[in-house]
Amino acid sequence: MEETGPKDPVTSGRLADLEGKLKRYKCRGRGIVMEKIADPAGTPLPSRETKMHLLHRAVLGVVFVGIVAGGVAYLIGNSSATDFIWATTILVALIPLSFTIVHDIARKRVAVDFIALLAMAGSLILGEYLAGAVIALMLSGGTTLENYAAARAKRDLTALLERAPKVAHRYENGTLASLNVSEVRPGDRLLVKPGEVVPVDGTVTGLAVLDESTLTGESRPVEKGDGDSARSGTVNAGSPFDLIASATAEESTYAAIIDLVRKAQASRGPFARTADRFAVIFLPITLVAAGAAWIFSGDPVRALAVVVVATPCPLILAAPVALVSGISRAARRGAVIKGGGALEALAQSEILLMDKTGTLTEGTPIVSMVEGFEFDSSELLRLAASLDQVSHHPYGAAIVKAARDRGLALSLPTQVQEELGTGIEGVVDGRQVRVGRADWAFKEELAAPLKHIRRRATLEGKANVFVNVLGAAGGVLILDDPLRSDAPRTIRLLRGAGIRRVVLVTGDHPDVADPVGNAVGVDQVLAERSPQEKVDAVMAEKANGKTVMVGDGINDAPALAAADVGVALGARGSAAHSEAADVVLTVDRLDRLSEAISIAQRSRRIALQSVIAGMALSTVGMVFAGAGLLVPVAGAMVQEAIDVAVILNALRALGGGRRKQVVSEPEIGERFRLQHRLLLPEVERLRLVADRIDGLAPEASLLELRSIGEFLAEELLPHEAEEESLFYPAVARLVGGSDPTATMIRAHREIRHLGRLYLELLKDLPAGGPRPSDIGDIRRILYGLHAVLRLHFAQEDESYLSLQEFSTP
Repeated sequence: MEETGPKDPVTSGRLADLEGKLKRYKCRGRGIVMEKIADPAGTPLPSRETKMHLLHRAVLGVVFVGIVAGGVAYLIGNSSATDFIWATTILVALIPLSFTIVHDIARKRVAVDFIALLAMAGSLILGEYLAGAVIALMLSGGTTLENYAAARAKRDLTALLERAPKVAHRYENGTLASLNVSEVRPGDRLLVKPGEVVPVDGTVTGLAVLDESTLTGESRPVEKGDGDSARSGTVNAGSPFDLIASATAEESTYAAIIDLVRKAQASRGPFARTADRFAVIFLPITLVAAGAAWIFSGDPVRALAVVVVATPCPLILAAPVALVSGISRAARRGAVIKGGGALEALAQSEILLMDKTGTLTEGTPIVSMVEGFEFDSSELLRLAASLDQVSHHPYGAAIVKAARDRGLALSLPTQVQEELGTGIEGVVDGRQVRVGRADWAFKEELAAPLKHIRRRATLEGKANVFVNVLGAAGGVLILDDPLRSDAPRTIRLLRGAGIRRVVLVTGDHPDVADPVGNAVGVDQVLAERSPQEKVDAVMAEKANGKTVMVGDGINDAPALAAADVGVALGARGSAAHSEAADVVLTVDRLDRLSEAISIAQRSRRIALQSVIAGMALSTVGMVFAGAGLLVPVAGAMVQEAIDVAVILNALRALGGGRRKQVVSEPEIGERFRLQHRLLLPEVERLRLVADRIDGLAPEASLLELRSIGEFLAEELLPHEAEEESLFYPAVARLVGGSDPTATMIRAHREIRHLGRLYLELLKDLPAGGPRPSDIGDIRRILYGLHAVLRLHFAQEDESYLSLQEFSTP
């Protein structure tokens, strides 16, 4: 990346380890695995964390057996055996606890377990062996419960690791060979069998049906055609298909997501340190209370009871369990949060900065309008798409896709010549066709109607591609980067979640950025910003509160690193920006950001509740113990109950709260959303015809008006009627209330009214074309239809998205 200014220390620090991050995972053995230390025989050795978990379970078992054995000895009247067994039980728990405390002190951490150490040691000294044994059971049991809770919370994250692609099937010399996924290289032709995980990123040959739920959250299978891309980690839900590898396993999508998961599991957040700060206060309070009880009562056993009931498991268990639970829930919703620190910062965020292209917009151009002059628009699109099949220009793929979406049969062009960045020329079905810039396509003075379209498209921030069919006629294709249908809704949800300021920061021209900012309702638009200037904007906003930066490209990586929380759209985009981010949305839906913030806020709130409640209950217990109302054994039992209660409360962060999750109807939403995509070019044509109706010859204007009449009668009005019978009832079931679709139904009535007026007016037109007196009425109706339909489609698109999945965090 080109340097645009001096490096910011925060940014450079956050970006220092970006290079080579994905190579931390080695492809060997059976697939993508984390590197582990192995013994000479090649067997991976257990990690220190695994050893500690095993030790805690062993200590719990010994302590439990010791308490039971001591109880049996007590029942048979052997008091000396009882004391010996329980004292030994205390010593078994004391030894590993002592090493843990020394380790914490060496790391300059507050050893809150020091209270437990005092309680057990005091029990040994004062002969309160049962109380000490119960404390040992409480401590080892609480630690084991924490390990279980953390393992349960991490289950959804580790599932990604467990299903990593392991084996690939490669064509070699006419045969099919199974090999380690690490051996796949770009260009290899692979076979993906039914039910198998796609091993590497690549290009589909033929037809494939993929389950992309792990990467995108979309529950329905997705069809991929010849030449479409497929990402590693998706599952073949159909017949076998061939895949041309475009990356190695280390460089593929799934390896990057695995790396993000590893970071999410390994991080220890600031809120755990907040719990430690609570412990700094709680430890001296406990010692003072115990000393006071001893002084005023003269009984060291009463001081022991105070220490026993104050054993601080709520401080060291509740916060980590709640935060890890929140991370797990966010991962299930398509947001990988890299640890408790990121989750806490996300929960406290106040200012949101967002990139435009690919973040608030779709990021890929689509053909929004086709206008042919004295030439059929469908045929114009077909000829342009046929030629663009062999073009390297990014707009070429959008034009080809638009033609295929309309079911147009493309031909193979010949005699093709392309000037990169300017245009392409060739022969399609015997016709010489030019596609590109205006001066390239026509090479002469542009006609007035084409000039008008170009000027309007430029003002609206859209691109135009001109098509000239030599010897016949030409036209223009308008391309747009449409706004994400979930963007306005997401901004509203974010404001409801506590975001008080939203800034759009982009490298685009103000003419392009301002309409997008106005459409989604941001507070400020910062256009034509370089990567360094994006960082400057983030740093300026940090003075006003915790910042969140959202982006999807390499140029956003510095700003993501500079923000308090960087959020990357990881379902597409570069690995670099995902590495710089603290949160990665693995689902291609912006509204998951608002869910992630809500989950973070709830998890942090539950963690704080658990810590405060645990401390409060322990404090009450200390008062009772100091007053002599709790003996050490009873105090140990009380503290055990407190521990279990706060851990169970922390586990609430795994769930979604009290609000009910509603079953979605994604098929209906997706069906009508795609219909909108196909109808929008014709909707734009309404305004275009209204603009130039008085400049057309009477016969030509009559043909245009009749074509619009056919569109209204055969496509638009049936679409609106079908929506009202199928889509609106589904929305009503999800939203609830007495009449949740009233405003959309009212829009339908206006559309039907204007459509009926237009069709009636069309019937009354003379055979020679519209009269001057008709043109005013025609324009009024067409402009009205265009405005109502654009607004109505935008409103419905947000509702379609809610049908694809309606849920609450």
